[in-house]
Amino acid sequence: MHRTSPVSPYEALLVVSFGGPEQPAHVVPFLENVTRGRGIPQARLEEVGKHYFEFGGRSPINDQCRALIAAVRVDLVEHGIDLPVYWGNRNWDPYLADALTQMSRDGITRAAAFVTSAYASYSGCRQYRENLFDAVATTPRAPRIDKLRHYFNHPGFIDAFADSTQVALDSLGDALKEQARLVFVTHSIPTQMAESAGPTGQAYVDQHISVAELVGAQIARRTGRGHAWDLVYCSRSGPPQVPWLEPDVNDHLTALAKGDTRAVVMVPIGFVSDHMEVSYDLDTEAAAIAEELGLAFARAATPGTHSAFVAAVRDLLTERAAIESGSSVERSARGALGPAWDVCEVGCCPNLRAARPALCERSA
Repeated sequence: MHRTSPVSPYEALLVVSFGGPEQPAHVVPFLENVTRGRGIPQARLEEVGKHYFEFGGRSPINDQCRALIAAVRVDLVEHGIDLPVYWGNRNWDPYLADALTQMSRDGITRAAAFVTSAYASYSGCRQYRENLFDAVATTPRAPRIDKLRHYFNHPGFIDAFADSTQVALDSLGDALKEQARLVFVTHSIPTQMAESAGPTGQAYVDQHISVAELVGAQIARRTGRGHAWDLVYCSRSGPPQVPWLEPDVNDHLTALAKGDTRAVVMVPIGFVSDHMEVSYDLDTEAAAIAEELGLAFARAATPGTHSAFVAAVRDLLTERAAIESGSSVERSARGALGPAWDVCEVGCCPNLRAARPALCERSA
């Protein structure tokens, strides 16, 4: 089959992200958008709002999306791919509906969507697909959207974390880096959501464990020394009576300090950029607790605009384009879990509060 472009049938790439406030006046409306219908205690909203105000009322996430999009555009051009890149957020400007409206005006009829969430779960996948459904439903002549697969074990994602983990270890100095413990961190979610994640359940935790194993193994190959590691969670925001994934990162640091651990490297594998959960929960709060406990502390950078991660976006795009065009393609993935599915099953990562339609899933 002749293909005129390595990304045919796609006419655009849509980067889909969470969004964040960009000035103090945005903070409360943004948090209300994020938590609408979830029963989050007002005290928790006020606490989280203070985190944003400590950073001038501006989340880093939108600027980091801008940087990633700029890097992706350059990478596509350097590889001979002429493709417009659009951007839409779930919770703040630029909203998904506005991005799709612009795509429609520009005559885009089919696009691939790259979501800045690497793992399967309701909040990390289906909720984005529900928001895409809503945006498409309210946009005249909206383009068809195909969501690119989960990329938690794509080599570009793993290599970016391995590089930054190596840098963080080296920053501890020779006396501490060999004995440092790797603490892999991701966003906590309700245990019921975790249990139902993916087509058969448990995908959220299983995928994170796979990433921790892959990054840890790569560090061991590079240094000739294995490091003990743990998977922990941060940023719990739900009602106190609802169980969420544990251990909490700060509780875990306290437990480690009671043993023989002298140094930790935080590796935020649940995040693609250094946004608020990383800047506050790890760089501010966890770092302060580690200092109080006498633990040497270093934090690995998220993928951000790492060249391997940027290249992974292109690889995921061209891979899916080849599949949609009927061509054979090698799907890049490491570890026993293999490459993730391209199209979600109807019951994948269910909405446990209320059934809602979602885009990018198989017909019932």
